[in-house]
Amino acid sequence: MTTDPDRAPRCVLLVEDEADARDALARALLAEGYDCVTAGTAAQALEAARGAPFVDIAVLDVVLGDGLPDGIDLIWMLRGQGVRAPVVLMTAFADSPRLKRALNAGVSYLIEKPFRARAIVAVVQRLLQEPVDLGHLVDRALVRAGLTDKEHEVARLLLKGLSNEEIATATSNSDKTIRQHVTALYRKVGVSSRAEFFHFVFPT
Repeated sequence: MTTDPDRAPRCVLLVEDEADARDALARALLAEGYDCVTAGTAAQALEAARGAPFVDIAVLDVVLGDGLPDGIDLIWMLRGQGVRAPVVLMTAFADSPRLKRALNAGVSYLIEKPFRARAIVAVVQRLLQEPVDLGHLVDRALVRAGLTDKEHEVARLLLKGLSNEEIATATSNSDKTIRQHVTALYRKVGVSSRAEFFHFVFPT
């Protein structure tokens, strides 16, 4: 695999197990001038990445048709194969365990299904123009929220997938105190649940 990131068109590795969705996303990316390499399983993705001259960005579904490994496992496998491109993760289930695994895997962006094809195109364009990672998005969102130091700490632990009880233990606070902090930070950012907080931090 060559490593010339300045060549055109930019190459997107798109991994989605649903053929119709994969085709629709590929058409949208091709229409914007991207070279799109597609796969429906982790094994196909690894083979496609080996055959591509250079992968500029990977767009991966979490749940793949061949079960395990899933899209998050695939990130590590691609890294082991030398693919260092930013990763956009598509998921219909943005639950805490998956979010924690995604953070640990170094995902650049998460987008929650359902979404329109143009949303993926916009994310790809943004990341290729100015690469960011989840840490950058978290920092930007939390600074914008004007949280106290304690609320900031609680917010980061929420985004790592910890429950209120686990946060209380980790910070040596009571469950009641953590619930109060969570309520306060939700109020400041204008949300009422962890799912809405996720969307605040990772807008689609």
